[in-house]
Amino acid sequence: MVGIMLGIIYLAFVSMGLPDGLLGAGWPTMYQALEVPVSYAGIITVLICSSTVASGFFSDLLIRRFGTGRVVAFCTLLTAVALLGFAHATAFWQLCVLAVPYGLGGGSIDAALNNYVATKFKSRHMNFIHFFWGLGAAIGPYVMSGLLTGGQTWQGGYRLVGLVQTGMTIAFFATLPWWKKNPLPRQEKDKEKTQSRVTKKQALGLPGVKAVLIAFICYCAVENTAGLWAASYMTLQKGVTAEAAAQWTSYFYIGITAGRFVCAFVSDRLGDRHMVRIGQGLLLSGGVLMLLPGSGLMCFLGLMLIGLGCAPIFPALLHETPENFGVENSQTIMGLQMAVAYTGASLMPPLFGVIAERVSIAWYPVYMLLFMALMVIMSERMNRQVKRGR
Repeated sequence: MVGIMLGIIYLAFVSMGLPDGLLGAGWPTMYQALEVPVSYAGIITVLICSSTVASGFFSDLLIRRFGTGRVVAFCTLLTAVALLGFAHATAFWQLCVLAVPYGLGGGSIDAALNNYVATKFKSRHMNFIHFFWGLGAAIGPYVMSGLLTGGQTWQGGYRLVGLVQTGMTIAFFATLPWWKKNPLPRQEKDKEKTQSRVTKKQALGLPGVKAVLIAFICYCAVENTAGLWAASYMTLQKGVTAEAAAQWTSYFYIGITAGRFVCAFVSDRLGDRHMVRIGQGLLLSGGVLMLLPGSGLMCFLGLMLIGLGCAPIFPALLHETPENFGVENSQTIMGLQMAVAYTGASLMPPLFGVIAERVSIAWYPVYMLLFMALMVIMSERMNRQVKRGR
């Protein structure tokens, strides 16, 4: 039964990743069909991200009230309905309305499943679920591209992914009784611990929580800024052709996804804290390489190191949440972590866009290095504060 549950969770993360690349891949066709400016993609993105942040922030209240299984099943249904709504949309305002339930569903699913895996399974499974998310995110654009090439409309991509999400909804509702029958949390093999109703204010007062939240913002700032602006930096600053820059940027995402697959086989042996430090070392090395003057090849190697460095950090920081702050507090803190992670991912890449426009895109590696350094400082501060608090 446990193996089947893990398989369903793995598939759930694939289905969560699938829609993430659809908007970007389909927008060149979508904005023309909808007769709106190309910049309107940002409006949909902001609506999705803000809804996701709000959902993640309040997810602990829902999960305590209804349980992980019910929240995951209902929120998966919510995202499926939203995606199928996208498939039938004929006006831009309809996409804006549907973006809200899509974001609300996604935020709670993310917080619920990450905490479920963190409290009940070993570190390798946290790496695997994020590997499968990356797999879904990589497949999504190919799905949209293949359907458009085959003469389908952009709605076909959302229809197909919506049907996949509907299948996951059925699977989650069918397995609702299993959620309570799984093994006890990994820290509580000898006695069961009841979830307390810790408030967000109380959670923020726990040693190390504020530091780890800043670390999450910094990590997401690095990952999303790296992916969004790498091609522009290599083209404008290093003289790389647009085609080569786009291809090299894809290796950044391949580095994250493949890195998480590899990390799954070593994370239990090395431990979450060491995995975070290894990732941070790779990030800093990659940032320095991108800063050095020279050819685009050096920049490419730096970008690859940043991708590999990103691989272990996010899953490891999530997985050590129950161990650092207690199983009874982990769901509240997990919701806060997901909320600030989406905030960092939403705000920091556009902020660099302003810097690139008004100052110079040459500051790209410096911008990332600043966030990398702050992340190291905050994660180490969290480690010290957690140790002193025990």
